[in-house]
Amino acid sequence: MTAELLENGCEEGGVDLKQLRILVFSAAFGNGHLRAAEAVIEGIRIKEPLAIVTHLDFGDFLSKRFNSVVKKLYFELVKHSPKLWGKFYYQTSKLQPNSRIQRFLNQLGRTDFLQYIQEFEPDLIVCTYPTISSILAQLRLEHILQVPVITVITDYTVHSHWVNPGVDRYIVACEEVKEMLVTGGILARRIDVTGIPVSPKFEVKIDPKPIVSELGLKPDLLTFLVMGAHGSLESTKKICMKLANSLVPVQLIIVCGNNRKLYHSLQEVIASARNPLARLRYVDNLEDLMSVSDLIITKAGGLTVTEALTRHLPLVIFKPIPGQEEENAHFLQRIGAGNIADTEEKLEELLEFFLSYPKEIKKMREKAAAALPGHSAERAVEKMLELMTNLRADQKTG
Repeated sequence: MTAELLENGCEEGGVDLKQLRILVFSAAFGNGHLRAAEAVIEGIRIKEPLAIVTHLDFGDFLSKRFNSVVKKLYFELVKHSPKLWGKFYYQTSKLQPNSRIQRFLNQLGRTDFLQYIQEFEPDLIVCTYPTISSILAQLRLEHILQVPVITVITDYTVHSHWVNPGVDRYIVACEEVKEMLVTGGILARRIDVTGIPVSPKFEVKIDPKPIVSELGLKPDLLTFLVMGAHGSLESTKKICMKLANSLVPVQLIIVCGNNRKLYHSLQEVIASARNPLARLRYVDNLEDLMSVSDLIITKAGGLTVTEALTRHLPLVIFKPIPGQEEENAHFLQRIGAGNIADTEEKLEELLEFFLSYPKEIKKMREKAAAALPGHSAERAVEKMLELMTNLRADQKTG
């Protein structure tokens, strides 16, 4: 195989040697869309290491003011008025692709998107955020965009904003999501159930002993992982205090993220704790922390849920935000891999139950292990490349 063949996109043995060019669109409305996009890119690097991949933020194509206002409104609603966000989510969940709101959204950044795509000349576009997916899918329906569009749905439910017949292929978490799309009018053959793509590093088995030692924890002691970055400071501190002083032996890993107030407020918890406790700031090795934990207490973002299930880690979802997080939590509860605590009292009750009956955690772990097919990023990319191969074959025969 020569560089000249690669450069000219010639064929050898029937295989197209043209270097693949792939655009990946996500959005910084929460980390889930970004992490899913990064996982897809990791999967592409494994399957097609020579591919040229560009990852873009949807917001970069909007006016800075508009993007800033929308982001601020979203985060303020989720943080301070979650019920209002939930009401908005469910009221808009049945909108049709030709609705006035959807038609407005489909115009956002449209001209700039087209210009960039024409300059980059991709072979494939992957979207992990619904607005950009809808914009590009509409361009596909209008025969303005000739590049196939693949949409990765990053939750265990489907809001109508994700649904557009112009999408060439959907990558989804589970059969339930596939059924929702079919009910929404999407052809079943355009939907692949691979699991939400998560970084392949969550699939790698590791030796937990060095991690436990580095954290200053004890081997073989029940371990709870608390994700406190986006939770209420007082609620997180209170539950950590209770577990840190539990008469039933248990150890804690608390991830504070960029929440400095939480990190510093836990100093008094550490000072009086009878049980081992590891307090961490932002981490980039969540897969390691999950691997040494028996239970995670967290929010119900689609990527966090999938990462935990990939690690076969049971979940307790604390105060899920109405909307997609609430639906993700209900999915976990249905499959037996997680529980929901809507209040501090319910959370304390659940944790006391698991401390008293640790075998119940083991049962949940078995359910978590059976929930997903595994290797989601690689499986998703295989389906993407398969679509490209089929489209190219159709073009040649057409």
